[in-house]
Amino acid sequence: MRVLFIGDVVGSPGRQGLRETMPQLRERHAPDLVIVNGENSAGGMGITERTANDLFGAGADVITSGNHVYRHREAYEFLDREERVLRPANYPQANPGRGHGVFEAGGMKVRVINLSGGVGLRVARSPFDAVDSILDHHDADAVIVDFHAEVTSEKVAMGWHLDGRAAAVLGTHTHVPTADGRVLPGGTAFVSDVGMTGSRESVLGVKPEQALRSLITQMPTRFETAEENVWVMGALVEVNQRGLADSFEQVMVPAVG
Repeated sequence: MRVLFIGDVVGSPGRQGLRETMPQLRERHAPDLVIVNGENSAGGMGITERTANDLFGAGADVITSGNHVYRHREAYEFLDREERVLRPANYPQANPGRGHGVFEAGGMKVRVINLSGGVGLRVARSPFDAVDSILDHHDADAVIVDFHAEVTSEKVAMGWHLDGRAAAVLGTHTHVPTADGRVLPGGTAFVSDVGMTGSRESVLGVKPEQALRSLITQMPTRFETAEENVWVMGALVEVNQRGLADSFEQVMVPAVG
């Protein structure tokens, strides 16, 4: 089974870039399951039913998220209703949405788990405890984890924590692709951050002049999504019948449009 994972889609430029590039990605990689992190899909921050449906229309089978998932209140009912959209599993249990789900792909049952890091981000409990609790009671053939975390040390630790128990632990949130992608000794594909799907002429998807103004003046600044030179970034993981990874491949391609 081949899993194509797409990093944080930023605003309408990211959504359009993914939509235009997905046919090329499907032809090249022939994925059985496409997972897209969509937590920045609505104006560069948050997700809505409209932007989620846009990502589904582009080819996503499952959408994960992160710390901006509750930015738009109108999305709360949608998160409760749509089982294919996930929020971090280590958020309060009463919060809208769900943190993991099982999806059929390539003749396998795949449990996709969305986690938030606990360092520098607000969570209800440790991501390590949360994922252990889920895995203690799961019966899927393979596990894919989107670890939406701030610091690389916590991400690397999660990779080792789940080595041999998950097919892949793929880092998101920091938007910059890292060079540590590989298959760990126990058979878990890992990368600290897969990168973002959005403008490379930006500061993490924001127009450079606005990000610079905020950093230099320390004053409130209205951010807008950058539009030029959109790239699609992510990872391809080949999963064997034992539910572990045979290979990891970084995906970084300019959008077709």
